[in-house]
Amino acid sequence: MTSLGIEYQSSDEDSPLAPSMDNNHAVSTALLDTAPEVSIDNPLHLQMILAQSPNTSLSYGGETSQSLQGPANPFKLADGNGLKRKNVLTGYAEEAVISNASFNTHHRTFQSNGYAQDPSVTGRYVGDLANVERTGGRDVVQMRPSKGASEAFRRKRQKKGDSSIVDGDGAYRGPWARYESLDQAYEDEANMAGEELASDEEYIEESIVPARAPAMDRAATGYEDDVSSAETSTFHGSQLYDYQGRSYMHVPLDLGIDLRKEVGLERNYHPKKQIFKWKFGSKPITALRFFPNSGHLLLSASADSRIKLWSVYNERELLRTYSGHSKSVSDVTFSSSGAQFLSGSYDRKMVLWDVETGKVISRFNNGKIPHVIKFHPDPSSHEFLAGMSDNKIVQFDIRSGELTQEYNHHLASINTITFVDDNRRMISSSDDKSILAWEIGIPVPVKRIAEPHMYSLVRAAPHPSGKSVAFQSSDNQIVVYASTDRFRQNRKKVFKGHNCAGYAIDVAISPDGNFIMTGDTGGYACFYDWKTTKMLHKFVASDGPVTCAQWHPQETSKVVTAGLDGTIKYWD
Repeated sequence: MTSLGIEYQSSDEDSPLAPSMDNNHAVSTALLDTAPEVSIDNPLHLQMILAQSPNTSLSYGGETSQSLQGPANPFKLADGNGLKRKNVLTGYAEEAVISNASFNTHHRTFQSNGYAQDPSVTGRYVGDLANVERTGGRDVVQMRPSKGASEAFRRKRQKKGDSSIVDGDGAYRGPWARYESLDQAYEDEANMAGEELASDEEYIEESIVPARAPAMDRAATGYEDDVSSAETSTFHGSQLYDYQGRSYMHVPLDLGIDLRKEVGLERNYHPKKQIFKWKFGSKPITALRFFPNSGHLLLSASADSRIKLWSVYNERELLRTYSGHSKSVSDVTFSSSGAQFLSGSYDRKMVLWDVETGKVISRFNNGKIPHVIKFHPDPSSHEFLAGMSDNKIVQFDIRSGELTQEYNHHLASINTITFVDDNRRMISSSDDKSILAWEIGIPVPVKRIAEPHMYSLVRAAPHPSGKSVAFQSSDNQIVVYASTDRFRQNRKKVFKGHNCAGYAIDVAISPDGNFIMTGDTGGYACFYDWKTTKMLHKFVASDGPVTCAQWHPQETSKVVTAGLDGTIKYWD
């Protein structure tokens, strides 16, 4: 037992108040029992041993925790001294080599049948073992039915039939052909006597059952023949040849004006009055083109799929009609010599015509709609370019008919193609609101112009100086871009005052380069000064939108306009 003294000695030995203790003086003490009554039957479990050692931790006798229960830790090492080092985020994963096809097969087998083969142990399965015994452990590939068994499961349909037969055996059913199993079931039910009629059936007396008519003739079915190679041409003029045996291709010399001189030598003026009108049909006019250099003939394309050639001088009559397209004509263009012209249509065909005889020389088709067609201006070239609806510009050789080059960098259908830099380069615009400059024959653009403020540029006209190109913008203005090496916009030349939004309206520049004209959705023809960009004149040219406008290459102040009313008007 431990005894506590009544008097305590201070730890401060120098303190004068501390009484000195020696063996000669006896101290009166009292014995105090401070420990409770404790049984010491099992001293190993109840006695705490305090050992004076450098170790400051307490040691307890006996076991203080119970034994572990439950499944063994799969990540614990065999000796029990630590865990396996993680190689994935969730623990330790063993590597197994398995092919892609085998993994997909086992994965599909587990999804379909509920079991899969263990890749680490041959012959062992995981998952639904009862299903393993039922199927023999086969995977989905081994359980695939044979071709004959698969065909037995499929429902067979009737044949589509011949489209030229309306009724009878072999009649055309097309996508309405029934399945044979349904027809057989329907016939079996119909043959059963005494059965009730269904709610959607009606009783028909035998005496009024219509008899099967014989198959109708192909002409009576209304199916049209293929007209892809049925191009025709009709001459409408008063005489095909004059007294000297010359056709309308000959440039007239008795007009008081030299139509063979160089273009742009005389000063031009804006017109003021209408002097003639051509009318043949009610469909809209889609394109107007003067004969190269002389301008004594006028070529017009219409939405009625026909192309017409008009005489500009003398009788000013309709000379020839070229028929061969089945849909609206999108664009026409003369060759550099004027002996041939190309036409493109929404029927996806491009046709090369002979102007004088009206015969078809060649046909071109790449399966897309041509929006713009341009002959290469070089007289020695035998190629033409077409801007298509599939965002591409294609280049064909008219002699072989082969596709020689393809320019594919636009993101929408092509609107314009303009040759610049002495016909060595071209500028194209598209519905993707961008302009691309190309080297002829090289399918990689040399420059791309695409600004956030730009709109679609639907029509273009090169300036006679060769230094710039005017574009009709869809935001009711005409913008000008340089056609030299830099290909940048001339922000000082913007022509405003007309409306063109929603329509592809032509823009034309006078041969001397001093005036620029365009149509208007309100039926006006507008004329601007090239230098000052101011509107000089404006007059009503049609009851509807004026979409076509061209300047005569030799006359000083004569232009043609046309629009949706199908009338071509000649102004001076």
